[in-house]
Amino acid sequence: MKIKAWFMLLGTTGLAQALVQGLGLISGILVIRVLPTEEYALYTLANTMLGSMVLLANGGISKGVMAQGSKVWKDKEKLGEVMVTGFDLRKKFIVASLIVGVPILAFLLLKNNASILVTILIIIALIPAFISSLSNSLIVIVPQLHQDIIPLQKNQIGVNLGRLLMLGVLIFFFPLAFVAVFSAGIPQIIGNLRLRKIVSMHVNLNHSPSKEISKKILKTVKRIFPEAVYYSFSSQITIWLLSIFGTTTSIAQIGALNRIAVLLTLITMVFNIVIAPRFARLIDSFQLLIKRYSTVLFGLIILLIIIVFTTYVFSTQILFILGSKYANLEREIVLLILGSSLSLIAGLVYNMYSSRGWIQHPILAISMSLITLILGISLIDISNLVGVLKLNILVGTSQLLTHGIFGYYKIFQLKNR
Repeated sequence: MKIKAWFMLLGTTGLAQALVQGLGLISGILVIRVLPTEEYALYTLANTMLGSMVLLANGGISKGVMAQGSKVWKDKEKLGEVMVTGFDLRKKFIVASLIVGVPILAFLLLKNNASILVTILIIIALIPAFISSLSNSLIVIVPQLHQDIIPLQKNQIGVNLGRLLMLGVLIFFFPLAFVAVFSAGIPQIIGNLRLRKIVSMHVNLNHSPSKEISKKILKTVKRIFPEAVYYSFSSQITIWLLSIFGTTTSIAQIGALNRIAVLLTLITMVFNIVIAPRFARLIDSFQLLIKRYSTVLFGLIILLIIIVFTTYVFSTQILFILGSKYANLEREIVLLILGSSLSLIAGLVYNMYSSRGWIQHPILAISMSLITLILGISLIDISNLVGVLKLNILVGTSQLLTHGIFGYYKIFQLKNR
């Protein structure tokens, strides 16, 4: 009965997330087909920096909030206190992220032939998307812990539908990078306001930040933050390297291919809604945790094989979606999906064990990734798209091994208690 219930839950969640990702894919394809190659390259740089800035500003706060919230998720007042404290800490990280991210983005945009005016417009358009994405990463924790999945998914569908409609109205008249970036932020802001109404049913947010909870969250942040800083930029190493050593065309190509890889976030969303919160709530039992952890890890690896094989078989059909400008990238799409899948699974394993407050020492994690990165750059030609994609596969493999082994290490510690 439990297995049947799990399949029904995963199936329902998966279908809803497929609709969310389908709407996102349509929006992405619309941008790819309408924007000129030069504008799409600038859009790719802005979108990539947005992701890095969100990672940097989050700095492990959402992990700390999840870890603390999972302990009191049934108590409306205590969970509210955890959330308010998380919101307060988040504000302090936003400013730091903007100070670091905006100058780097400006440099890369100008280096890739953007004018000063266009650079300013893109940065202004990025700010609403940045703040709304960061807010969403905290707000969703409450419905995730309570497994209030249907309202959460309805909100996600509404946000993506709003983004598609806004893009459809604006981008045909103004096929510019900053218009596409701006169109992503406004619907998310509206979605966050709706999400707060859902959250208010489960928590009381009329609290002041707690110093005690803040210390506990910051303890998690201190362990995660160095790694978050590193991964905020290394996670998109392919685009950063091409923006410096490659061409505008290669940036547009990898940006277009990444729109297909975005479909993999369907797995991330289902995992973070269904699997990670349930793993966080499990009792500290060696037998129970080793069984659940191994089952999930094995399932993810099988899923990786299926995804890569399917991409190989249907590469021509997949590229048809992107349009004639990108039709010759059959080898590249397979390499990109393999690298993205490895990194995806590594990230899911990390999300699973960190949801229990298990944090890998940042020196170990960064050192392993940095050694792999330096080794790869020294052996692989990174001035072209294929070389950068091979480097991405190497880094993804290293990350999966590092996180997978660490998860087992923490579980086996329970056996010796």
